[in-house]
Amino acid sequence: MPIVSIVMGALLVGLGAYGYTASDTKSITAWIPAFVGGPLILCGLIALKESLLKHAMHAAAMLGVIGFLLAAGRLGMLAAKGTLDLTQLGGQSLAGMAALCAIFVALCVKSFIDARKRRQAREAGA
Repeated sequence: MPIVSIVMGALLVGLGAYGYTASDTKSITAWIPAFVGGPLILCGLIALKESLLKHAMHAAAMLGVIGFLLAAGRLGMLAAKGTLDLTQLGGQSLAGMAALCAIFVALCVKSFIDARKRRQAREAGA
C-alpha cells in the first residue's frame, strides 16, 4: 500500500499542476489536489519503513477521506446551486480529485480488511 499511496499522491499533484498550468487565471485553488497529494506521498514514503507502516497508512487513509469529502462536498454545493459545469477545468479537477481519493480510500479499506484477515488466520493457526 505505500506504493499505492505514493502513486495516488503523485496523480493528485499532477492534477493540481495541470489545473494550474492549463488555467487562464492561475489561481492557487488549482493546486488544491496537490495539497492532498503531497502529504499522501509523504505518508507513503514513511510507510516504507515497516515499523511505521500501520500509522502512516492510517494517516494516508484519513487524508484520502478528507480529500474526497472536500472535493465531493464542493461538487455537491455547485450542483445544488446549478452552477456545476464538468466541461470546465475547475469541475473536471474537482471530479478527478474526488474520484482519485475515493479509489484510494477503497483500496485502503480493502488492504486493512485483508491485513486483519491475515492477522486472524495467523492467530488461529498459532
